[in-house]
Amino acid sequence: MTQGVPVAFPTARDSLFGPPATMHSLCGEEALTRVRFPDGRPGWLATAHSTARTVLTDARFTARADATHPAVPRAATLPEHPPARPGTPDASTAPAQQRYRSLLAAQFTEHRMRRLTQRAGEITGELLDAMERAGSPADLMEHYALPLPALLLCELLGVPEGERERFRQDAAAWSGSGTCAEDITGACASLTACLHRLVRLRRAHPADDLLSGLIGADPALTDDELAAMAFLLLPAGHETTAHQLGLGVLALLDRPGRLTALRTGGRRTDRAVEELLRYVSVVDHGPTRAAREDVQIGGTTVRAGEVVVVSLAAANRDPRRFPAPDLLDLTRDTTGHLAFGHGPHQCLGGPLARIALNAGLTALLDRFPGLCLAVPAAQIPLRQDAPVHGVHRLPVAW
Repeated sequence: MTQGVPVAFPTARDSLFGPPATMHSLCGEEALTRVRFPDGRPGWLATAHSTARTVLTDARFTARADATHPAVPRAATLPEHPPARPGTPDASTAPAQQRYRSLLAAQFTEHRMRRLTQRAGEITGELLDAMERAGSPADLMEHYALPLPALLLCELLGVPEGERERFRQDAAAWSGSGTCAEDITGACASLTACLHRLVRLRRAHPADDLLSGLIGADPALTDDELAAMAFLLLPAGHETTAHQLGLGVLALLDRPGRLTALRTGGRRTDRAVEELLRYVSVVDHGPTRAAREDVQIGGTTVRAGEVVVVSLAAANRDPRRFPAPDLLDLTRDTTGHLAFGHGPHQCLGGPLARIALNAGLTALLDRFPGLCLAVPAAQIPLRQDAPVHGVHRLPVAW
């Protein structure tokens, strides 16, 4: 536990798959480490698995955007305060936010997830057909990892075929790939307009999609509220899942023995996906919470108003929770990993992400049993300039 001079908040990745080395070294800390964020403000860093769970579930901490601040400021070309999601409830209306989340969670029915899994199999086949036609080598991110989760999100929301490519581009720009403030602002406006069109369409012509289900569950929901709820799915529905899939494939291909073990181990792709979610963490700098009042955690007092950053990546490498945490063990029991967070603000898109990762990995390995990296792993460019960790390109051959 470090309560003396604040340490500089770790930002740079030192490896393809693990958290920053300084952050990783703190995994054995009992509670919280005092840090100084890049903008000079002090705060706390939680890296232990048990502490992370405590902070994420304790009602004395708030996730309100007006009470917290980003651990790492956005790039100078991006707006410090990105455009708000349409219809987002006032920051003080936590019960309304929880009501929205409950309504959304109820839409992930067994029937809808079964149908989405079937569509995932069809979409992966179409994407792999196109990649195979393009020829070996190919960029797995461009041809497969990026479009797959976006197309599944379009299926879930019922986005018409003719609008899906624009939706995917806008979602990528809004979630952090935009190169300037205008890109992000324009993408937000375009997504908002698309979602409002969808809401109006589904009010008039209900279908078997999530927005239709929400309208049927509570007809009093406004267009803005429905659009805001759809926005809650975007983080897991696009870039995080895309780069989780890309880095997961890279982790398997980086050491051929891992791929062999998966192919000969009864093809427990579901268990492999959970281990990859634990081992490959794509979110470094969050979630962020602010103390509503003085809170005592493991002998450390977090004063009211102070900010705590929870490192999900470090918590997933805590040796007290996961023995030999730096080993990718595809047979490991990963129950309790925090890839999707924990508590009342746990990522709502987890079911969607799991479908994309399971279907994506299974179809890829079935189609290309000889899949391999087309360049050495050291030559694959990391995304050090975006909120979501990943790779810019992933050249593969077969």
